[in-house]
Amino acid sequence: MDLEERLAVFIDYENLALGAREHLGGMQFDFGPIADALAVRGRVVARRAYADWSYFDEDRRMLTRHQVELIEMTQRMGASRKNAADIKMVVDAIEMAFERDYISTFVMCTGDSDFSPLVHKLRELNKRVIGVGVEKSTSRLLPAACDEFLFYDRLEGVEVPDEDQSAPAPKRGTRSRKATSAPERAAAQKAPAASRRAKAAEAVAEAVAEAPAPETAVEPEVEAETKPAARRRRKAEPTPAPVDVAPEAEIDVSEQEEEAPASSDAPMEVRVAQTLADLQSSTSGAVTASALKRTLLRKDATFSESDYGFRTFGEFLRFLADRGFVELATGPSAGDPEVSLPEQGDTDAAFALLRDVVQESNGSAALSGLKNAVRKKRPDFSEKALGFRGFLQFAKAAESAGTVALAWDDDADDYLVTA
Repeated sequence: MDLEERLAVFIDYENLALGAREHLGGMQFDFGPIADALAVRGRVVARRAYADWSYFDEDRRMLTRHQVELIEMTQRMGASRKNAADIKMVVDAIEMAFERDYISTFVMCTGDSDFSPLVHKLRELNKRVIGVGVEKSTSRLLPAACDEFLFYDRLEGVEVPDEDQSAPAPKRGTRSRKATSAPERAAAQKAPAASRRAKAAEAVAEAVAEAPAPETAVEPEVEAETKPAARRRRKAEPTPAPVDVAPEAEIDVSEQEEEAPASSDAPMEVRVAQTLADLQSSTSGAVTASALKRTLLRKDATFSESDYGFRTFGEFLRFLADRGFVELATGPSAGDPEVSLPEQGDTDAAFALLRDVVQESNGSAALSGLKNAVRKKRPDFSEKALGFRGFLQFAKAAESAGTVALAWDDDADDYLVTA
């Protein structure tokens, strides 16, 4: 545990929020994907966001849910306070660098090149610096100054709409796809919260009793791209679920959004696969079971394998390994095996997987729920790992390859994928 990185996160919120709205099709900024990306890089000990929060009143709740400390920098005081939030952020970062030696990594969430001197100074003080910013609103000078830079729109869980996604050339008079409005988000947040643990335990117990094949899922998938930051509007007609999934096990995101963190929306095997994929890409060595569990706890401090019917974490990993979701090998010590993902294959294999899933849905499926079905067959699926910015782009590439057909359905207000 002493060798873990300690991270301090500083967020120039105005830069990120406005960058997402202006350059990512008007989508709302969500801190969840950043929190998940940082969880695999170390233990976050401080989170601070700087802004005049009177301009971002709706975003307060989202940040509070991720335990972010909101630093108020009021601009309406009858005098010019230009860059007040930036100056406060720099002062706090330098103060923390000198007073807290145990913090080894500083995460600067901004795309403003004015922070380049701060980054250089932190590195002079032997601190590692990770930058986070929206790609199109990030200065070219800043990424080069950091030890590592993460573009927000490339993170897993951020679904960047294509240019034609908001209006896919509809006929005159037809409805176009719109971003979720604030009243719709508020209504979704007021929905009663479902019991995640009870439903998960029930679904896993049923899966253990029936010993399903790797193609079936323990729980229904709720993809990360349906977080509040996603632009896709919730549909009145959900995608038909596979026959092997019990209707009572289906969980809507809006039922959990109020209480559960974003990372807990997905079923357990998907969360394990995504976390393992992130660890493998961010570390040079093998990933052990103990490191995997520590990272899962960073993403969701309430995680416990006993909630899913297992006595130990190793027993839970063997359950996933028996179903082909992960692979286990002898680790550095007894009881701590190395964990890895099965070979994912190339893009053609992913296209074939998409075609098989569509064919199992009677040859036609709505795009909005298709990624859920794909991950039920392969929990570690990620279109971003294959080089695509979003699932719609992945589906269009599959159409170009002749694997599936993609067409806009005015009645469903969604893309229809056929095979």
